[in-house]
Amino acid sequence: MTRTPLPGTYRSPRTITSLALVLLIALSLITLIFGTYEITPAGVWQVLAGGGEGLDRYIVLNQRLPRLVAALAVGASLGLAGAIFQSVSRNPLGSPDIIGFTTGSATGALLVVLVLTQAGADAETAATGGGIGTGLGAIAGGFLTAALVLLLSARSGTSSAGHKLVLVGIAVGAMLSAFNDFLLTRADLEQAESAKTWLYGSLNALTWNSVWLPAVLICLAVPLALCFSRMLRVLELGEDLAAGLGLPVQAATRILMTGAVLLTALSISLAGPIGFVALIAPQLSHRVWRTPGAALWQSVLTGALLLVAADYVAGHALAPFQIPVGLVTGALGGAYLLWIIVRKG
Repeated sequence: MTRTPLPGTYRSPRTITSLALVLLIALSLITLIFGTYEITPAGVWQVLAGGGEGLDRYIVLNQRLPRLVAALAVGASLGLAGAIFQSVSRNPLGSPDIIGFTTGSATGALLVVLVLTQAGADAETAATGGGIGTGLGAIAGGFLTAALVLLLSARSGTSSAGHKLVLVGIAVGAMLSAFNDFLLTRADLEQAESAKTWLYGSLNALTWNSVWLPAVLICLAVPLALCFSRMLRVLELGEDLAAGLGLPVQAATRILMTGAVLLTALSISLAGPIGFVALIAPQLSHRVWRTPGAALWQSVLTGALLLVAADYVAGHALAPFQIPVGLVTGALGGAYLLWIIVRKG
């Protein structure tokens, strides 16, 4: 179903995009400058230019920059995945964290860490971004969950396809969440604590070893998914009209869902299940840019902006203590839903 632009005064999309980019760059610089160990803007610039003092270089390049890159990559990936899910399901609640795909990816990662590997360092690996095994587990869990939700929603008797997907996804996600809690109860104390921190969604203590591969894959997957935007635009016209225009509807839906699940799983393998970014970013982008349909590249930018801002709050709100960024996005998501409810009322 095609969405019409929101009424109101005209705002240039280029102006909005420029402001969003300036804000994102400013927030990125702030995250590199401020912290327990503060560095002057000139010092950060010297480090980024290849110079700077030894301690400044270590703090910026080995601690803050990997975390910033992870926030940018995960936020962009979740924003685009949410836009695709909501457009395909034609439901504003059709985001991966609502319909269970995020929980399924977390289940796959937990099975690798808590069941298929030995205790010890692997639990710590999960809490700091995972590894190859954790990433593969997240991807496999996400795809298996997506296949199960799509299969059950296709067989259900609910009248609306979008509501089918959301309702079945919520049910499957609830069962997988209970299974995840069961896995934690069966693990030893050290493993359970590390895995529980990871389940909140955290960018703390990330290093280049855990960031570079998922970030590179996300940087490849996001442009690839954007290449199918034309296919998504045709689907937004409705299945009957899309089929009349020659689009293979089922194949197109599978391709788009596969890309969105892959983006979600890559994000989870890097930072754990971070909620509400995939839900909020597409809707904010649609409202701000006033797009007639799904705001795809705008959701990439908004998702990155939201997660960088949320991670800065997570790292500084209770300084010197740091909280998982998933707690901040959860609070933001709850406030956003309440605002929507009050506004609609």
